[in-house]
Amino acid sequence: MPPHRWTDETRDTSCYYGNLLARSSSDADDDDTEPDADADDERGALCPGDTPLIPGAEDDAAGGDCLQTRHIFGLMGFLGFGVVYAMRVNLSVAIVAMVNQTAIPQQLYNGNSSIPDNDTCPLPGPNQTMPNRYWPHSVAAATQGEFVWDEATQGLVLGSFFYGYVLTQVPGGRMAELLGGKRIYGYGVLITALFTLLTPLAAHIDLPLLVLVRILEGMGEGVTYPAMHAMLAHWIPPLERNKFAAIVYAGSNIGTVISMPLTGWLCSQEFLGGWPSAFYIFGVLGIVWFGCWMYLVYDKPSEHPRISRKERAYIERALQLPQEDETESEAETRHSDAIPWSSLLTSVPLWAILLTQCGQSWAFYTQLTELPTYMSNILHFDIQSNAMLNAIPYLTSWFMGIACSALADWLLARRYISQLNSYKLWNSISSLIPSLGLIGIIYVGCDWVWVTFMLAGVGSFGGAVYAGNQMNHIALSPRYAGTMYGITNSAANICGFLAPYVIGLIINHRETLTQWHIVFWLAVGLNVAGNFIYLMFASADEQSWSLRSTGSGNETGSANGNAAAREVSAASRQTLSI
Repeated sequence: MPPHRWTDETRDTSCYYGNLLARSSSDADDDDTEPDADADDERGALCPGDTPLIPGAEDDAAGGDCLQTRHIFGLMGFLGFGVVYAMRVNLSVAIVAMVNQTAIPQQLYNGNSSIPDNDTCPLPGPNQTMPNRYWPHSVAAATQGEFVWDEATQGLVLGSFFYGYVLTQVPGGRMAELLGGKRIYGYGVLITALFTLLTPLAAHIDLPLLVLVRILEGMGEGVTYPAMHAMLAHWIPPLERNKFAAIVYAGSNIGTVISMPLTGWLCSQEFLGGWPSAFYIFGVLGIVWFGCWMYLVYDKPSEHPRISRKERAYIERALQLPQEDETESEAETRHSDAIPWSSLLTSVPLWAILLTQCGQSWAFYTQLTELPTYMSNILHFDIQSNAMLNAIPYLTSWFMGIACSALADWLLARRYISQLNSYKLWNSISSLIPSLGLIGIIYVGCDWVWVTFMLAGVGSFGGAVYAGNQMNHIALSPRYAGTMYGITNSAANICGFLAPYVIGLIINHRETLTQWHIVFWLAVGLNVAGNFIYLMFASADEQSWSLRSTGSGNETGSANGNAAAREVSAASRQTLSI
């Protein structure tokens, strides 16, 4: 039955979830309960301050099962992001082994003189002993790879993935909203895997063909994030969303942690030709994952054949999703709503999210695609040590992301902070503290211990972004969360090909500390500027164009059908404010 309209808008939202859970079983079995009696029960169900977020969820919401259906969905989403990120970043490490460094023209300083000794990290001579902090591992020898690509060409190869990646963000989000996120997310990973398998062949045939394969691979992966965002809006209650999304999206960190050192090790072996094996192994893993995903995951709780009735009722009531008694015409009307493009593109809070994501993405892709080159050419690490050190920051960022998101949910449930202030706090942490880490790299110079600390210690706070702007799209408009995330993520990932290209132009055969310091200062400036704009213009309120009905003949029905959802949304904002 449709939920009642509560008048007490000051109660704790977490208690609301608890009430829904307690009522899910009785409501599912007894549709003849008197509305007034139910309403009185709801008005009187005020919880003490120490009530947990989901009281008894383990026992009640899933019929006593510890592993609930939405947890399986989260696990598969986590593994999916792990696989696609492994396929995305392995080229950043493999390219060090692919390129013949000795064939690249000698580095010049200002075009006409040798590089000053104090602008590079020293190499030990045959009889020279260096401090351990400079040479903890073997020194990287000049690689004798198959391809003669200068820094600009390498930047083109590394950035080509993102040409395709940005093209499918918005279409991917909209298709997930209309067709369901399961197929869009699944086929996105599958396409990425197939073109990953073709990467070594394309590289051996022709450089333009390699660029084309990477673009097509990016198009496949481009739908994954907006599709997952659309699925989270259907599966995860609001007060579980920060922590749940942090775990799911943290698969990208784990994929990077596994891919980087494994790729470095594979490149040093003879198995399947060395560096090509990294593309073959991860491509096969992507195909295996696809088969499991298509069997285990469904678009919505109402479509899942193995979900318990109690867990389904809990999720649908918490999210105010349509119940079983929704008519076919109502469902068609809900799916046929046209996107309010003019409202989306003129939404100031959406632009705030977009700009801060651009700043964070520039810093992220500077680290993701260029630090392996920095470690090799500046700090002189061999490829295995290089890959291992570059993987550590993503592991620490994963832990920090989950910890920050759990803390954010706890603060919200306790009403210690408003939803808007929570977004701003954690977005600032994820932008400013890692920026300090990049500045630290500039000042510690060639000391690998401090470089590692700045990346893995200070930089780990970038994981707080999941409790920052990443969930803000759903707050602005649950209906168009996938499309909105596609817009912002598409703009942000333009940095994926701009950053390597611009960095290649900055370096331009001058592998010096001075040139790399310019690279790091540029990333810091963009990151901080984006966060400042977000602090000024961010919002946590569902926008009027999201609440407003669209489509002919739908205004009256929407007013009746969405009344409870609007009231709960307003109540949630009120109870979470301080």
